[in-house]
Amino acid sequence: MVNATQDAGSAAALISSLNTAKSSATSASSASETQDRFLKLLVTQMKNQDPLNPLDNAQVTSQMAQLSTVSGIDKLNSTLQALSNSMSMSQSVSATGMIGHGVLVPGSAINLANGQALGGVELTQPADNLKVTIQDAAGKIVHTMQLGAQSAGVLPFAWDGQTDMGTTAANGSYKFTVEAVLAGAKTDASTLAFGMVNAVTPGAQGATLDVGQLGGFALSAIKQVM
Repeated sequence: MVNATQDAGSAAALISSLNTAKSSATSASSASETQDRFLKLLVTQMKNQDPLNPLDNAQVTSQMAQLSTVSGIDKLNSTLQALSNSMSMSQSVSATGMIGHGVLVPGSAINLANGQALGGVELTQPADNLKVTIQDAAGKIVHTMQLGAQSAGVLPFAWDGQTDMGTTAANGSYKFTVEAVLAGAKTDASTLAFGMVNAVTPGAQGATLDVGQLGGFALSAIKQVM
């Protein structure tokens, strides 16, 4: 797990180098074994050929060309794998820059602490009116926010903890839903939860960001860095 950017570049370079070396060695061994098997088969075939009907040059040339093609594909696969490993590590190192920053990720949780709570909405198209409804753990509506007309994209919003009854809600976790309307009809709107990035974990599929109680998220799931 990566918790800071200190020495991240050198560590990434070392890991990438080791992975590339390992991948190259494996590929070279595989290609060598393939060539050895082919040559053994070709020699055996030539030793046991019919003297009255020997192999012609075209057949031998064709088989050599096939071997060359297979070897070329092996080398290409090895190069692509090494490039993928390098990109994954580079992505992980870059993601460490998000540690300590707030982000919006898919989710409907909103946490109220000392009169401050943040959330977000993602709109696929503009809305004539956007409504956010905040509920407590029992599903009771605590507060409704009318955010008016909004453009398509990611929209952060803040809640000061005030309820529809004019009181102050208790600190804790709440849930919220969103409803967007365009030309009198509902349009797509997704809820986004706010959290702090605590750590970054490299992986075969890329970096995973630890966003506290919200869980782990791929870098592609981050909708906005705040």
